[in-house]
Amino acid sequence: MKGAVSIALAAASCLSMIAALFMVFVYAPTEAEQGIVQRIFYFHLPCAWVAFLSFGIVAVAGALYLWLGHRIWDDLSYAAAELGMLFCTLVLVTGSIWAKPIWGTWWTWDSRLTTTFILWLLYGGYLLLRAFGEDNQEIARYAAVLGIIGVLDVPVIIISVRLWRTIHPAVLLTRQGEHGLQDPRMVAALLVSLGAFTLVFVWLLWLRLSTLRLRARIGGLRKELALLEVAGAGARR
Repeated sequence: MKGAVSIALAAASCLSMIAALFMVFVYAPTEAEQGIVQRIFYFHLPCAWVAFLSFGIVAVAGALYLWLGHRIWDDLSYAAAELGMLFCTLVLVTGSIWAKPIWGTWWTWDSRLTTTFILWLLYGGYLLLRAFGEDNQEIARYAAVLGIIGVLDVPVIIISVRLWRTIHPAVLLTRQGEHGLQDPRMVAALLVSLGAFTLVFVWLLWLRLSTLRLRARIGGLRKELALLEVAGAGARR
């Protein structure tokens, strides 16, 4: 059953990503002012969406782990945090590639860039805590709290272009309330890209969660084996 789900998700992810590449590089028109470099937007924004979705799952699963104490919620939170860091890193990288020809610099301490970098640091700390804590339940609870606190930065990132002066474009909705993507082909390409990246995220999350659940079962079997060995040694005495 799990193998069939994984194969189905892999096939859907591959097909949707092929469709997204076609929409981005063939179907969508070239933006008039920024030129071909604007096409990285169709990867930049979906990466941001998936990163925010990942960290939202971290927070929800972490809260459920603190409430119920079930290991599966901790595993889900951990898996989502790893993927969130991957896609958040891609957001920063693609944003820098986009910024260089448009702004003339790879990085500037713009409000949206800075708050996104803070998000990256917060969940980088989460993963470091988990890496050093291994399977310690107390560390897992501390990490769950950090995951819940960290997600509070996501709405700040989203509204940062309206809270502070910024050079970051408000593409989907401009500050004047107008639609940032005037051509419907651009909208279609963005929607397909969002769907493709979401499917890839679900597939990777399924794979990583399955790995963590398998690791938990192996750890449980090792503990049972160790107890049996201790009991056997005591019986021989």
